Amino acid sequence: MDAIDCLMTRRSIKSYTDRMVDDETLWKILDAGTMAPTAKNLQSPVILCVKNKKIRDKMSSLNAKVLGTESDPFYGAPIVLVVLADRNNPNHVYDGSLVMGNLLTAAHALGVSACWINRAKEVFDSEEGKKLLKDLGVDGDLEGIGNCVLGYSDKDIPKAKPRKPDYIMLVE
Repeated sequence: MDAIDCLMTRRSIKSYTDRMVDDETLWKILDAGTMAPTAKNLQSPVILCVKNKKIRDKMSSLNAKVLGTESDPFYGAPIVLVVLADRNNPNHVYDGSLVMGNLLTAAHALGVSACWINRAKEVFDSEEGKKLLKDLGVDGDLEGIGNCVLGYSDKDIPKAKPRKPDYIMLVE
């Protein structure tokens, strides 16, 4: 799949099987995340890759609590990639967002379904979230940028919704 086709056909998937992504494919996705551009090449983001079901479920529970629901905000996906970034870097949100974009695009290019799930900031700014990071050995003054859930869709990939007419404003 060429780059443009990949960008044009990627969709956020919100229903997963429990099939695990193999390690070789997962590492290709993770490596692509590390190749995202960062301001001054400071590489402020960190990618926390969670395959452990107990920890994944704990993170889902914390995310659901912020959302005000008891349903799984990770849609059953078996892997969660949490992108965190050093909040002392003024560009940390932009840098982490580019990492998220690379993860989502790489996953699609490799036939893996993915979705950006919000509330990483709220989860990892909470006392429970900070404790979880500490227990996992993640140090630093890090802010949650986003959760990239990975797995295989249990439904057909949806078609793109129409784009708004004024999405592009051409100035000549």
